[in-house]
Amino acid sequence: MSEHPNPQPAPAGDDSYRPPRWRTEPRFPDGPSPDPAGSHHERRIRSFQPRRSRVTTGQEDALRRLWSTWGLDIDGHEVLDLDKLFGGRPVVLEIGFGMGEATAQMAAEDQDTGILAADVHTPGQGNLLALAEKAGIDNVRVANGDAIILLREMLPPASLAGLRVYFPDPWPKKRHHKRRLIQPEFLTLAATRLAPGALLHCATDWEPYAEQMLEVLSAHPDFENTRPDGGYAPRPAFRPLTRFEGQGLDKGHLVHDLLFLRTQN
Repeated sequence: MSEHPNPQPAPAGDDSYRPPRWRTEPRFPDGPSPDPAGSHHERRIRSFQPRRSRVTTGQEDALRRLWSTWGLDIDGHEVLDLDKLFGGRPVVLEIGFGMGEATAQMAAEDQDTGILAADVHTPGQGNLLALAEKAGIDNVRVANGDAIILLREMLPPASLAGLRVYFPDPWPKKRHHKRRLIQPEFLTLAATRLAPGALLHCATDWEPYAEQMLEVLSAHPDFENTRPDGGYAPRPAFRPLTRFEGQGLDKGHLVHDLLFLRTQN
C-alpha cells in the first residue's frame, strides 16, 4: 500500500510539469517523506495499494518526536549500517506491519533481535513508534517506503536473520495476481539479503494466495520448507494473534503460516 495514487507522467514535451504537492511537501517536516525514493521511482508493477488515512493526534505527536531517532526513509541513496542501527543485534525485516501492534509485541518479547519494519502507511508508522516508546523498547526501526528498493539498494548481502510478510494484500482478482508480493522474482531478490539459515515467514488468511505462496516457495532453489511434509506450518508462538486475524477467524477464515529457511548454497 501507499499513501497516494501513483503519480502521473509528465506530459510529453512539457518542461513546466511539476509533481503533485503531496510528493514534494511532507505532512511532517521532520518525519517520513511523502516520496522518499524520489528519482528512484520506477514504472513497475506495485505490490502495495495506494491509500490515505487520518493521522490521530497521538500518532502525529509520535512521528514528530521520534522519527529522527527511530525512523528512516527508503530513499535508495545509501546502504544501511544495520550493526549501527541495532547495536549489533541480528536483524529481521518485516514488510507491511499495519498498525504495528504485532510488531511491537514481538519486539518487546525478543529484545535481542532488531526489527526493521517497512511500510508506507503514515498512521501505522506513528502508531508503531508510539507503541515502541510506551513499551520502553529500542529494537525497532520504522522504514518508510518501497520494500523492494530497501532490499535491492539499501541492505548488504546476507545481512538479514529473517524476513516476515504477514497478511500482505491478496489482490484477489485474477487480473491483479501479478501484483502479489510473493513471486519468484521477489524471492530471488530476498534470498540475496538473507543469511544462510535465515527464516522467511509468511502468513495469509486468503487461501488461494496461501496456495500460490506454497507453490512458489517450494519451487525456489534458495528456500527450503521447515515442514517435513512440505505443507503449511502451525502458527509459531512468536507470531501474535492480531486483532485483524482474530476477526478473520471469527468469520471462518483459515490462516496459513509458511516457514521456509534460506538454503546454505
